[in-house]
Amino acid sequence: MARQIVSVVAGEKLSSGTPYESVNPARPAETVATVLLAGADDFAGACRAAAAAQREWARVPAPVRGRVIASVGRLVEANTEALARLVTEEIGKPYAEALGEVREIVDTCDFFLGEGRRLYGQTVPSEMPDKSLFTFRVPVGVAAVVTAGNFPVAVPSWYLVPALLCGNAVVWKPAEYAAASAHALYRLFAAAGLPDGVLNIVFADGGQTYEGLDRALGEGTVQKVGFTGSSAVGRAVGELCGRHLQSPCLELGGKNPMVVMPDADLDLAAEGALFSGFGTAGQRCTSLGTVIVHEDVHDEFLRRFTAAVRDAKIGDPNGDVLYGPLLDHKFAERYEEYLGWIQPHHTVLPGPVGRMEGEGLYYHPVVVDGVRPDDRLFLEETFGPIVGVTTFSTLDEAIDLANRPGYGLSSSIYTTDPKAVFRFREGVSAGMVSVNNSTSGAEAHLPFGGNGKSGNGSRQSGMWVLDQFTRWQAMNWDYSGRLQKAQMDVAEITPDLGFRI
Repeated sequence: MARQIVSVVAGEKLSSGTPYESVNPARPAETVATVLLAGADDFAGACRAAAAAQREWARVPAPVRGRVIASVGRLVEANTEALARLVTEEIGKPYAEALGEVREIVDTCDFFLGEGRRLYGQTVPSEMPDKSLFTFRVPVGVAAVVTAGNFPVAVPSWYLVPALLCGNAVVWKPAEYAAASAHALYRLFAAAGLPDGVLNIVFADGGQTYEGLDRALGEGTVQKVGFTGSSAVGRAVGELCGRHLQSPCLELGGKNPMVVMPDADLDLAAEGALFSGFGTAGQRCTSLGTVIVHEDVHDEFLRRFTAAVRDAKIGDPNGDVLYGPLLDHKFAERYEEYLGWIQPHHTVLPGPVGRMEGEGLYYHPVVVDGVRPDDRLFLEETFGPIVGVTTFSTLDEAIDLANRPGYGLSSSIYTTDPKAVFRFREGVSAGMVSVNNSTSGAEAHLPFGGNGKSGNGSRQSGMWVLDQFTRWQAMNWDYSGRLQKAQMDVAEITPDLGFRI
């Protein structure tokens, strides 16, 4: 029997809405959950409820909030298998990957437990006597968080955990096609003891979410927007926030390059390209877009890479497979558009192209050799199991090719030459660089995020995300008993600048 899921605002279920069916992409006739989608009024109302609850939550001492986050981690850990199975069922992610995704939530909670005792400010020396200066981190207020469904539980935790730890309230809008996974994660957070209204979950489509967010920003009930999704929608969210003098946290798409130098371990590079290009069916923001391989090793690398792709297992995500189905019908339709970008000057490997036989949303892996810098396949994100290959002759040329699409999320270089590593790191526009590793793979204590079309420079994960969910407040305390005016009532010690030895 399919699950029945509704939004929850201030602890109360919203019993009305437009029905939406979240289906199993491995068996699209199977409904995983029926979801009632809320409207713009509901979203704006959730933001008002969050604003009403936030002040009292902020008064809870940060170390105590950290203990709540620790409880979330333990609850997730205790429910690992059930949550991972649900992720596999709902979005078709291989079970081994789903287990890793759940592990990432636990790692994030473990890290931020300690940050509850490290929301440090500073004591700053004053230029005047009998006066002290201080800085404090204060919560921003209410965070509206909108997340995609390719990582339906891990990526939301990157927002929810630090936002709540810092004393904010949250309105979370997950992807409709991953509603059951998101609802399960919400229930685990609620079981940790969060007061009603501190975390609210609203299921809605994109248009109603945007309209509701516009209203909430106008009403002043949202002080931070976090968005994970496409570059096009991220641009619209950024424009909306800019009209209200807010800077959102945007984690957007990528066209992630992998540079293979002539001294690279080609077996290792082929393995890395296989995982980063086709893991999660190429539906990660960090998925490999184009392999930029040195002309001297192009043929041999391509031979090894295509052999690895040809031997990879694709199918039931409950089995030992490289990848399962695409996330949802809309992603399958969009991926077929990307296949239409293949041109006569391209060489398509290793075999069939398009949808596999059977009921699931399974697609053949595609390697396209001979992509050119002005091809759409080279310049634009292709969210699916397709990887381009091109060549270079000098490292400077490789760096230029890596930067040309204008994204700046993740990148990779395979080499044994430290000089090449640091020249690449210095020249590439990506926010993340891997050496002899794939373009995919984040850790909870490192900053995650991109530049250019991949984001606005904001970072998630680790201590760096605290700057997204806190504001710096400065305080000066003058206990001299008189008015001391900065830059005017300052003692001067006169040097003898003409002194010579």
